[in-house]
Amino acid sequence: MEPIEMTLQITVDCAEPQRLVRFWAEALRYVPQPPPEGYASWRAYWEALGVPEEELTEGAGDLPESIVDPKGVGPRVWFQKVPEPKAVKNRVHLDLKVGGGRDVPLALRRERVDGEVARLTALGATILYAMDEPHGMDYYAVVLQDPEGNEFCVA
Repeated sequence: MEPIEMTLQITVDCAEPQRLVRFWAEALRYVPQPPPEGYASWRAYWEALGVPEEELTEGAGDLPESIVDPKGVGPRVWFQKVPEPKAVKNRVHLDLKVGGGRDVPLALRRERVDGEVARLTALGATILYAMDEPHGMDYYAVVLQDPEGNEFCVA
């Protein structure tokens, strides 16, 4: 069997795609994904592909609903509008690794993490708690929520 080519997309169910596009584009240093060349919007592109109107919710694709890494390295992130609200803790979350790993002194990692947490809270994230292991453990991270309550870590 011939191997298939695969790419990774992260999909986030949400109530307000544009709110999360703005937050996560800044948080990840990504950019909103423009529509394919020759199309004024993603909606126009989807309509040209023949996606039925009943599958396109009001406003879907009028503005970008996904973000991409401008360096082309990280995965595409799509913010999919869904009718139901978030009800429980995420079973999958993102780790934004800014500390540099255990080869970096804990004090410097803490400074880097706290600096990134300050940047993200200014963008609209909420701090839930710090994971600061006492008793000789060499670990520090902060758990936050995005503007719709999705948990993520900065480590």
